[in-house]
Amino acid sequence: MDCFNNIGIIPARYGSTRFPGKPLAMINGKSMIQRVFEQAEKSKRLSEILVATDDERIATHVEGFGGVAMMTSPDHKNGTERCAEVINHMDNFNYDVVVNIQGDEPFLNPDQIDELIACFQDPEVQIATLATKIETTPELADTSSVKVVIDNQGNAIYFSRSIIPFIRDVKTPNWVNSYPFYKHIGIYAFRTKTLIKIARLAPTPLELAESLEQLRWMVNGYKIHVKVVTTKSVGIDKPDDLLKITNKA
Repeated sequence: MDCFNNIGIIPARYGSTRFPGKPLAMINGKSMIQRVFEQAEKSKRLSEILVATDDERIATHVEGFGGVAMMTSPDHKNGTERCAEVINHMDNFNYDVVVNIQGDEPFLNPDQIDELIACFQDPEVQIATLATKIETTPELADTSSVKVVIDNQGNAIYFSRSIIPFIRDVKTPNWVNSYPFYKHIGIYAFRTKTLIKIARLAPTPLELAESLEQLRWMVNGYKIHVKVVTTKSVGIDKPDDLLKITNKA
């Protein structure tokens, strides 16, 4: 059965350590958060889009370009908790799927959102995310590029900042041509009740070791379905990254 009542939530906080005020950074005349919002609006499967923020400046800006914003707690440790607060405030569990959309991908491909939601046509899927094939050795070696290993049913076995798996008896520069490595694309979708449950889980040692929130869910027995896509994504982590993407706008 297709999922038809889905909400996209864009968590956006002002106080980023590496890039304070990142959601309001301008890219050729439009803010980053506006570009993300407008790309999400192109999705064919989202019924509603909302920015969840802890800063009045961001909320006012979003409402100024015609978007919808909700104020949330400044104490959240991650976007998952912020998304869960939105659903709890709404007191509405009628959404089939909640999509946590990264607020730092101004050129988000809306097809990625639609492909992600389509995963929930399988009633067994509770959490879904995306991955794309790694093509180069520098990308494979980059610790900011999270790798994922996937089983035959399309579920994640493990996520890591390290190169996984290790390729025995092959020189490292040849690894990328010896095995299909996959890079995680950090957009998630959840069945609504699953989102509420995982947002209440305590941090785990494995999650803290890798600094990867999804490992908390896996340690607690939740499966994460991984859809492999061909489209790439470009995230903005620090101010210098803006220089790489300005000519795309």
